[in-house]
Amino acid sequence: MMGEFTGFTQSGLNFLQALRQNNNKEWFDENRDIYQEHLLEPMRKLVEDLSQDMVIIDDLFETRPAIGKTISRMHRDTRFSHDKSIYRCNLWLTFKRSRKNWTDAPVYFFEFGQDWWRYGLGYYSASKTTMDLFRQQLLKKPAEFLKMAKCIEPNFTIEGDSYKRPLIKDQDPALAAWYNKKSFALMSSHMDMEPVLSSELVGILRADFLRIAPLYQMLIGIEGMKRNQLPLGEE
Repeated sequence: MMGEFTGFTQSGLNFLQALRQNNNKEWFDENRDIYQEHLLEPMRKLVEDLSQDMVIIDDLFETRPAIGKTISRMHRDTRFSHDKSIYRCNLWLTFKRSRKNWTDAPVYFFEFGQDWWRYGLGYYSASKTTMDLFRQQLLKKPAEFLKMAKCIEPNFTIEGDSYKRPLIKDQDPALAAWYNKKSFALMSSHMDMEPVLSSELVGILRADFLRIAPLYQMLIGIEGMKRNQLPLGEE
């Protein structure tokens, strides 16, 4: 059944703003109903409305609209952080394979806060093995990759730390923008909150998630090579 997402609400955005100033259990518990109605429930509907298209991209995607599955938790793990705030002041959803089938694989995501939102595809932190295989693919068929990579235009930028020195001298700048990344994510970032407050958001995410699916298929193919320990090109 479709979730029939109609948008988040200004009340939900106000909750995130107020949470920043009142980041404690007492305040959160007093306002839990706002979180449930104006943030969590719309997020569940958004996941449901996108899920049918996401399993076309990868039928191993986790699509259950639940916290810890596709929806972020509000509680922060503060054990190793200087920031001891109990709660996050943003929410996100992810479409990725279940833990059994996913360790270092790419992730689709949508995330928003009080006055910003972004979405895209990428790694939390790709391993060296993953990025080495990715670079080998780029060198194997550079023209073919660059043609496929045009799917990110014009809505996405390539984010992530790069090596200070180019790994290959005098490389085509378009290829080097990918090749020199330590890890990366495609990011589409916005400050206009109107789409987040309407059903328009579903169409925006659906269209762009499907549009960059060829890149996802390439990246998930690299994970298959790693699991099967196959030499590149012998899938």
